[in-house]
Amino acid sequence: MKKWFLVLSASLVFLSFNIAAQEIDSSDPYKLVHSVAAKTFDRIKNEQQTIKQDPEQLRLIMEQELLPYIDYRFSAFMVLGKHFKSVPKENLDEYVQVFREYLITSYAIAMGYYDNQTVEFEPAGSAGNKKTVTVRAVVKDTDRPDIKIAFKVRKSRSDDWKAYDMVAEGISLLSSKRSEFESILRQDGIQKVIEIMREVTNKPIRLKDNIT
Repeated sequence: MKKWFLVLSASLVFLSFNIAAQEIDSSDPYKLVHSVAAKTFDRIKNEQQTIKQDPEQLRLIMEQELLPYIDYRFSAFMVLGKHFKSVPKENLDEYVQVFREYLITSYAIAMGYYDNQTVEFEPAGSAGNKKTVTVRAVVKDTDRPDIKIAFKVRKSRSDDWKAYDMVAEGISLLSSKRSEFESILRQDGIQKVIEIMREVTNKPIRLKDNIT
């Protein structure tokens, strides 16, 4: 889990010091990824004092700056995999909402590990008529080997692009979560998964220096 937080932290720093704050262009997947990062980390830099006094501020920043550009509902269903059809409809809305908070918390925890990593992106391409696009990059960190990452982005029915998965060194975050929850879904059902996610979201956000 800690490894994923480090990778998430590194991956979210993409171009934060190289791109000025700008309006988010959701019509282009490459511009979307770059712009969301720039805006998010501009805010983190500007609110460092507040974050040190109250790390929960990171949760608010993730919800306001990142979540609008993540298709968390689609991601939530992807994590269910083959168990999607067996989940009672009355439980789906609760699951999606808890998953939403789980994502916010996961990214906020990742930001507790933030340590000025940077990312070099591949040249922007053309989405053309594609419905999904992979935006590839390499995380650069002076103290660790380079990490290859990729952001999976999909076009919505309204023609806006939203991210739905991140792949680090060939490992999909959604696939790893699906594997983690698969046996739990099979043996204990959706309510147990919801309970596990709530345990994560109920824990306070802690900064790197305070994590043991």
